[in-house]
Amino acid sequence: MTRPLRVELEGSVYHLTSRGNARQDIFLDDADREGFLKILAHVIERYGWICHAHCLMGNHYHLLIETPIANLSRGMQLLNGVYTQRFNHSHKRVGHVLQGRFKSILVEKDSHLLELARYIALNPVRAKIVRHPRQYRWSSYRATAGEAAPPAFLTVNWILTQFDDNLANARAAYRQFVKEGRGIPVWDELKGGLLYGSEEFAGQLKPLLRGEETDTEISKRERFADRRSLEDLFDGIEGNRQMRDERIHEAVMKNGYTLTALQKYLGLHPSTLSRIVKSVAEEMNARNKV
Repeated sequence: MTRPLRVELEGSVYHLTSRGNARQDIFLDDADREGFLKILAHVIERYGWICHAHCLMGNHYHLLIETPIANLSRGMQLLNGVYTQRFNHSHKRVGHVLQGRFKSILVEKDSHLLELARYIALNPVRAKIVRHPRQYRWSSYRATAGEAAPPAFLTVNWILTQFDDNLANARAAYRQFVKEGRGIPVWDELKGGLLYGSEEFAGQLKPLLRGEETDTEISKRERFADRRSLEDLFDGIEGNRQMRDERIHEAVMKNGYTLTALQKYLGLHPSTLSRIVKSVAEEMNARNKV
């Protein structure tokens, strides 16, 4: 039996799950859950990931991860490998903890990320562990809903800004959105167990899966044909960190440069570049609201 194809793309969003070997629990106590989240935070920092949602269940976990550069497998190998070592050491066990390879589904961000974030938040409710997602400590719901401080590794801004620019209104709208999601089927737009999104989204990715250039890639190349060079963007700003950070944001958001290209030019780690882009965007949003 062949393994499912793994699609790794820069700037993509994935719904990720790993389950316990033989369906056994992978979290036996809160120390396990806290340990897993610490490892997850390290992986997110190291690989420059963006975590939009998470939920730790008994025998599996859910993550909604965006990868600015194509490094999904490396990060997941570290996450699951280190957690397995920690679990076995803590409980004086040996052998497999997780069941084979992790499962990844490529998600159409703009139209389908919210649906999966809601699905993840409602997992403990569907499992009848709690009656309301706010009662479950081990998911990102409370932080996104404004009922707990978000951990450093969690990014709630993108989800909330889809509802409203006002933070209080956005949180209220998010809570209502999750409430309305009970009983709504989620996986109708799952394509081949690999892609979650519209027919157009699937159509754009089919050539890529065959190793061909997609219309999206061609459009992006044409759109940035006259972009400023990196030499021009960073000329004359030596020693000015604020200006450097703003130019990094401009390079990614306005000129279409990848974090890989910036890493090669500036010598900064992708996780550092990802944090800079995120920080500048948040500062710009804050200024625009004043």
